[in-house]
Amino acid sequence: MSRQDYMNTSVQEPPLDYSFRSIHVIQDLMSEEPRTGLRPLRHSKSGKSLTQSLWLNNNVLNDLRDFSHVISLLLEHPENLAWIDLSFNDLTSIDPVLTTFFNLSVLYLHGNSIQRLGEVNKLAVLPRLRSLTLHGNPIEEEKGYRQYVLCTLPRITTLDFSGVTKADRATAEVWKRMNIKPKKVQIKQNALLRFPGPQQS
Repeated sequence: MSRQDYMNTSVQEPPLDYSFRSIHVIQDLMSEEPRTGLRPLRHSKSGKSLTQSLWLNNNVLNDLRDFSHVISLLLEHPENLAWIDLSFNDLTSIDPVLTTFFNLSVLYLHGNSIQRLGEVNKLAVLPRLRSLTLHGNPIEEEKGYRQYVLCTLPRITTLDFSGVTKADRATAEVWKRMNIKPKKVQIKQNALLRFPGPQQS
């Protein structure tokens, strides 16, 4: 977990850490004890954690069913979550539940099984997302992977633990102009394909 990411978030509390716990489903968090770090977790009077960071890395999660419900039982202020680490699991897509945490600024998804580059589009609604990891997923092999992510998420400053430079943004902009057609053009082309004009003899 990089120092830069600590600076990207306003995280002061240690994380609620369920890494390396062989967790298969989110409900398992209710019966698991989080790992203890150097600093103890603070809790509210109701017994819920006051942290803004949730680490679920190195488990065997393949979906995030009941995520919101379980997190609301564990955290006093789930809406303040700023850092979620889901790296090294078995996720095949980016669950829309992640887009409901509007204070999220660090999201680790590397080392999963995310197949479609278009999954990244879901994250565009997160206004504070600054650091994202997706390397070690099948989408990393897609042509134009880095440029696509940077076009889709222009506010991020770190991708796959590598800082986003001005040159990266310029390259992404050129790639976007060459590869992503405006919606109107696409609609027109689709209509032409569906209703071709008279054949020339």
